[in-house]
Amino acid sequence: MNRREFLTNGPIALLGMSAPVAASPDPRASAGRGDEQRAEAKKENALKPRDFRKEPFKRFIILGESRVSGGAGRWLQSNEQRYADVVERLINACQEKPVEYVNKGIGGNAISPRSPGYRQSTKPSGLERYKTDVIDLNPDLFILAYGTNDMVAGMPLADFREDMARIISDVKKACAPMIVLTTIYYMTGWKSWPPFDKGSVELSLAYNDCIRGLANEFDCVVADVWAAAGGADWLIHYDGAHSNRVGCLVIGHRVFEAICQHASALTQQTFSQIQRTDWSQMAIRKRREFGDPFQQTW
Repeated sequence: MNRREFLTNGPIALLGMSAPVAASPDPRASAGRGDEQRAEAKKENALKPRDFRKEPFKRFIILGESRVSGGAGRWLQSNEQRYADVVERLINACQEKPVEYVNKGIGGNAISPRSPGYRQSTKPSGLERYKTDVIDLNPDLFILAYGTNDMVAGMPLADFREDMARIISDVKKACAPMIVLTTIYYMTGWKSWPPFDKGSVELSLAYNDCIRGLANEFDCVVADVWAAAGGADWLIHYDGAHSNRVGCLVIGHRVFEAICQHASALTQQTFSQIQRTDWSQMAIRKRREFGDPFQQTW
């Protein structure tokens, strides 16, 4: 398996370029070019991300296992180094009012009782606690971060998908938050922690495809934290299972990136603060004069 397959498991697309076509005086050719331009514009708009959130976030909940709950005094020096705390700080840097942050990570947690690692896990599982830990708290931003523990325990992918789908579906129906799914975390210690020693790169990539499929089915956002690590072993703690402080910074920024790409809410304060500056007013005027006016498309 080459490095590109290792990190993304995606196909390589080769884009060809053709020579420009000479202009034709035939009006039908001009009409054809107009159709092509409209088609290109339609394609460009289709590629634009969906805006899930226009109002500032009020309550952010993250549900997961040890990578979420943190390891102060173990693989991290303090809980403030957790990647979810990084996300909270970045959100608050963008909003006038801080978001209420609730960390519902439990170390050694499993997605459900049918995960093979459930017997050795810290209970209750995600499926046993999402109603009280998420729905009852009514978040408008929800990060669901499961898969790694279940993957290394050898949980059948179909079972994992079914359990994740139930949590996502029920949360969407109950409180309709913006939902972010994280992919499997990059790790290096595949055989160090039995019975959580059944995982592999190939299985991680299969889980990642499953998570992307769930996001597509349920209209969620994906934060590809596996790709964010870039296969860099130095972002992982000595234990081989958890990201170190720098690794958590990388993950936190990747999750924040995914949120920003789908939530115009985080730019409201920025646009408001800079709207009346001399540069902004000059730029707005110049763009209008050149027939390229600023347009708020969100």
